[in-house]
Amino acid sequence: MLPSALPKSLQVHENYTRIESPPKSRPRTHIYYLDYVPPLLKDNDVTLVAQLSMDRLHIVQSLCQHWSGPISLSLYLSDAESHQLADFVHNSEILRARTNVGYHVVFKEGNLYPVNFLRNVALDHANTPFVFLSDIDFLPGANVYDTLLVSTQKYFIQAQSDLKPRALVVPAFETLRYRLDQFPRTKAEVLDLWILGTLLTFRYHVWTLGHKATNFGKWRTATKPFQVEWEPHFEPYIVVPKNVTRYDQRFVGFGWNKVSHIVELHAQNFQFIVLPNVFIIHMPHAPVWTLPDSEARSNSDSKNHLPSSSHHSFMIG
Repeated sequence: MLPSALPKSLQVHENYTRIESPPKSRPRTHIYYLDYVPPLLKDNDVTLVAQLSMDRLHIVQSLCQHWSGPISLSLYLSDAESHQLADFVHNSEILRARTNVGYHVVFKEGNLYPVNFLRNVALDHANTPFVFLSDIDFLPGANVYDTLLVSTQKYFIQAQSDLKPRALVVPAFETLRYRLDQFPRTKAEVLDLWILGTLLTFRYHVWTLGHKATNFGKWRTATKPFQVEWEPHFEPYIVVPKNVTRYDQRFVGFGWNKVSHIVELHAQNFQFIVLPNVFIIHMPHAPVWTLPDSEARSNSDSKNHLPSSSHHSFMIG
């Protein structure tokens, strides 16, 4: 049975999280706003998928230095900002050289950020069999793309006889420094920075439940992929087939939008498999909203933020 109304605890802040009825019309969207060349078809290829607004545009250049594979980005921009996007890419030697980055512009409407609509636009226009569902503020470690190609070959293509769906988890870390002296290239370097306190597991001081199920303690010494069990509030960054369930577009603003997607996958009996030798690192930025995650998510109704795993979606009453 589906819940008949929005859980009260989701209504935590005017700009933080909302679920709204589906919009009457699709926001104005320009797919492939800039020149794009589809990648050569490879059975195991992976597209990094992310969404962003104008204030994150500078990160795209760094992302392209860390990820050589295809990228599908949806950008929430005004008309004026879309022209700035074109200028920014044209003036960047790094971005000009990349023809495998799809820039999809969704033009601004209203006051709320349509985060899951943007995610779906980027996901819908990935042109590879697999997608890495990431966020724009994360930079992958060296060779993550190449490692994921091997992993998709092994855990999806060669394992087709195993009918249980699966998601490959890429462990997420963060630094509170705006610039690392040297971005870690290997797991060993990540472990060294973790011991020093330069790196932390993602949202360690804010919302540990989001990535607790990744089991970073086991990841420290793991040399082989390992399966973890879904837990409430789990919101990992994952590699999945491109035909994965889409995000619930009624989520606007920030908070719980990824959690709801992982709940859907759990309800579909997905296995979550943590990869031992890959990582992404969240680079800090100015806060988007004034309400901290810990305040929003730890209120007395936190257990009711989302329906149980058997409730795949929300019904707006």
